[in-house]
Order: sequence, then C-alpha cells, then structure tokens
Amino acid sequence: MPLDVIMPALGMAQDTGRIVAWHKASGDAVAAGDVLFEVETDKATMEVEAQEPGFLTDVAAAAGDDVPVGDVIARIADAPGDSASPSPAPSDNASSPADALPEGNSVIMPTLGMAQDTGQLVAWHKTPGEAVAEDDILFEVETDKSTVEVPAGFDGYVAAQLAEAGEDVPVGDIIAIISATPPDTPVVRRHATQTVANNTPPAAEDTNRKPSPPPKPDPERRTNAAPAGTPRSDGRILASPKARRLAREQGLDLEHLVQAGHPQPYHVRDLEVLKALPTQAQAMQAQASQPARRLTAELTSVDLAAFTNWAAEHADIGDPRALLAGLAGAGLERDDAVVAVEQPGGLRHFHVPRGALGGVTPHDGEDPSPDLILRDLRQARITTVAIGPEHAPVLTLTTCGEGLSLTLECSAEQLSGPAAVTLLSETAGRLEQPLRHLL
Repeated sequence: MPLDVIMPALGMAQDTGRIVAWHKASGDAVAAGDVLFEVETDKATMEVEAQEPGFLTDVAAAAGDDVPVGDVIARIADAPGDSASPSPAPSDNASSPADALPEGNSVIMPTLGMAQDTGQLVAWHKTPGEAVAEDDILFEVETDKSTVEVPAGFDGYVAAQLAEAGEDVPVGDIIAIISATPPDTPVVRRHATQTVANNTPPAAEDTNRKPSPPPKPDPERRTNAAPAGTPRSDGRILASPKARRLAREQGLDLEHLVQAGHPQPYHVRDLEVLKALPTQAQAMQAQASQPARRLTAELTSVDLAAFTNWAAEHADIGDPRALLAGLAGAGLERDDAVVAVEQPGGLRHFHVPRGALGGVTPHDGEDPSPDLILRDLRQARITTVAIGPEHAPVLTLTTCGEGLSLTLECSAEQLSGPAAVTLLSETAGRLEQPLRHLL
C-alpha cells in the first residue's frame, strides 16, 4: 500500500510550508533516508527524507507552492506504476491545433529564493530539437540574489522552448517541453506572447508534469551552450551562489574577472581563471621591477598656439589634441598607432596613421589600450616630472621658459633604447618645425 508523504510541521505556529525544490521526480526509485524535497517556513529551511523505500508517485505540489501542514503532497509506492489517485480527466480548455504544444515532460521555472516571484532566463544551453540527457544543463536562470544552471531533468529532445533569453518568467510557468522522440517541428515562442491555454500541457502528459530538478550551481561539465551572458549595464556580476561563497572565503574578487573580459555568468571552475590572473599589486610590482627609461629634451623657442591657429584656418584641423597626437604618434613609426592625449579635465584617444597630420582621426567607442600617452601639462605649474613607467609609454609636455620641455618615461619592455631615442627626437623635431609634418 502506498505511503503518504505529508507536509511536516517545522514550528509551533506553522500553518503551511513552502516547497523550495524537489530532489526526486515522479517515478524515481527512492531509498529510506533519501532527500525527497526541501521545505521552507518563516524561520527555517530543511530537507525532508523518505521514510520507506519505493517509488515516488502522485506528486501533488510543485516548487513554490505553499502547502498546509498535514496535506498529502506525494506517495511512495511499491512499484513505479502504482498510484492512489484517479487518472486526470481530459481538459475542457484544450489548446487549438495552431497553439497546441508537443507532447512530453514539462520543465518549469524553478523557485530559487524565499521571496522569488519570477526568474530571468539568462541563456539556453540547448537548441530546439536537440537531444538532451537528464543531467544536461538546459538553461541558466537569474534571480535578485543568484544565477544558477538548471538541468533538463529528463532524457529526450527539446520539443519546445517557451521563453527567450532575457525574459522574466513567473515561478512555476512552463518554459520547455522534453519529448521522448525527436520533434518534427520544435516550438519556439516568447513567453510574453503565450496565452493561458498555451501554458497548459497536453492532457495525456499532465501526470508527467513536475518541477524542474534542483538547480546545479556549479556542474563540472558544461554542454555546448549558447553564448555566455554579456556584462550587465547595471554593474551587477552574474555568478552562482557557490562561486560567490568560495570567492568570498578565499578572498577573491569577481570584479577582476569582469575587468579581464571573462564572460559571465561565473561558476566554480572560473575561480581557477581568477586565481591565475595577476593581481593589481603583482602588476605594479612587475612594472616597478622593469628597468625604467627616462629621456628629456628642451625646445628653447616653440609657438604651438600660433601653429594650432594656422592649422585650424588653413588645414581644416580644428582639434589641438589631434595635432599633438599626430606630432607625437609619428615618432612611433607604426601604420596605425593609438595615442591618448591627456589634458587637465579630459582624455581623448586618436588613431595616428603614417603620413600627414590630416589623417589623424578620433577613436569612437570604448577606449582602447594606447601605444603612447601624451600628457599635456603646459597649463600646470609643474616643470619637471619623474613618475616612472606606466601601462604605456608617457610623453609629458611642460613649460620651460619661452619653450617646452619633453620627458619620455617608459619601461625597457615597452620601448627599446633606440626606439625611445627615436620617439623623443622625432617628436621634438616636429614640435620645433611642425609645418614639415603637416604636408
């Protein structure tokens, strides 16, 4: 005779318990002591175990349901087919042929948190019609506090995907159907366009509906997946709860993965990548350990203001920063150098090709890594600089009497000795006689 599984009482004043997740599916074999599901009250969350061996049947509540204490939510039978409940009657609200969903096992949006009403579908890891195994990751879902991978829960084929990446789906709504045979025409829909009828699976398969298996935040194996999520514009980092916990325990900062361009969401395996990244202190130490180069040059008489006005009037070059970028970048002798011009209050990047100054163009979009930084301190009171190597060679302009002082600082790795001498000499010559570079 089947054994009833009821909602337990976890507290003195408890009237109901919320099912957080099922650890066994309908039809699964269970042993005494196996965890069947997790239940949550206002004060506690606990795992509920099977009291006898058998097969789980008649699952009557889904993840996210609030169930009164003492209500039967499942049964443990002696055989997989044993059931104490009558077969469901055919639905009077069957979908129209155009809206009918394929037959199969339904996968729903799982409950991942105490106050969760919806989950955002981050990415699908399987394509429509693709074969899946029970433990294959089917999709990733994000709530306010976590991002987890959800397995398919069934062997079969992806017969329907009923939500798109980026959509918020209410907990318990069907978002996929796994069929036993390859579908002739897989169904792909946005969740927002579905009707209530579309959310009802075929009556023949109602007995197979079950909550998604417990999410697996950090599986060791990832199947061929859709492209990983891109960094969020709101600055939030997508990571599994286990990855966050281990990172916190090990003193690791997930922000370093973001800065390195490593794709989100992050899982436990990504912590090894994080550990291999050089820390900011290590980068500074490595930079400081490199032999530093510092070269200076003085120009006794330079009138850049007059040349800037002339270039704007006669050569249609109206941005003084573009002139400086072109005069300095030409000394790198590259087909397309990126020069960052830094002035008090702003930084602008320019592409400097070989040739005349008229070919210099501003860089639009995300700032690239520059080949040279030109730091213009002519309006400052600073006359001498000795800062040391930075992430790119730095050429600093300061006022020296009626002329200019040029200081080039870099590491030996950034510029060889001859290259540093050439860069400073060429730049000084062009600043002294800028017209020769304008043509």
